[in-house]
This record gives sequence, structure tokens and C-alpha cells, in this order.
Amino acid sequence: MKIYLDSTVLVAAVTDIEPFHEGCAELLLSGAALCMLPHAVSETFATLTGGRLSLRLSPAMATKLIEVNLLPRISFVPWSGADHVSALKEAERRGVRGGAIYDYLHLAAARKAKALKLVTLNLRHYQAFHRSGDPEILQPMAD
Repeated sequence: MKIYLDSTVLVAAVTDIEPFHEGCAELLLSGAALCMLPHAVSETFATLTGGRLSLRLSPAMATKLIEVNLLPRISFVPWSGADHVSALKEAERRGVRGGAIYDYLHLAAARKAKALKLVTLNLRHYQAFHRSGDPEILQPMAD
């Protein structure tokens, strides 16, 4: 079974101060078929280096964490410009606006990858535009 991860799960997996660290790290190490858009790597880097957490990693440290701990365990969903435009058109039909487009693109990529589950720490964001036939939206257990 293929599982799509958004960047919130990646950040929590490598940051032990996050409340969902254990559940996210276990998922990452589980050997499950995990996938994501390459953009999730950029989102992860931004969060790790941007100071949202009670720590701010250097760009070099964040890159190393991503390179060593995340990339070997996750495959990338192939994503073209046409895929992007198609997702934007569909987003309009689902009423997606503003910053919600970033989460919606993850959902569209999960569908393209034929993932049965999308794991996130932002359940509420995805529930707003989730429809029948979309991957199941799940949150790992808190520590």
C-alpha cells in the first residue's frame, strides 16, 4: 500500500520536540511505500530553517537531515506542468483558495500516485476539500 506524506510529517519525524515525533518517525522507518511531491522537501527545509519551531536549524543541518533521514525512504511522485494546471482547475471546482492550494496539491499528487492514505498533521486543512474517492486522510498518534 502506498502512503503519501506531507511536509508536516517529515518535519515531525526529524524533530524530537514535535508532539507527533514518535509516530512520524515510526512511519518513516516502517518500510512502507512512502511518496511525496519534491515540493514537500522545500516546505520541510523552510520549516526547519525558518524558526517556526522552538529551534532554527542552519541550512546545512536541515539539508543534511533531509538528505540522510528522509530522501532514502521516500519516492517522488512524477509531476508535470500539465498535472499542476489540472490540479489548479480542480481546486477551483472544490472551492480551494489562498494558501490551501499547497495542501490541495499534495492531495492531487497522492491521487496521482494512487496512494490509499495521505498522512498529515493538518487534518482540518485537508478535510475542507476532501471528497469521496480521495485517499484516506490520517494523522499519526501523538507521543
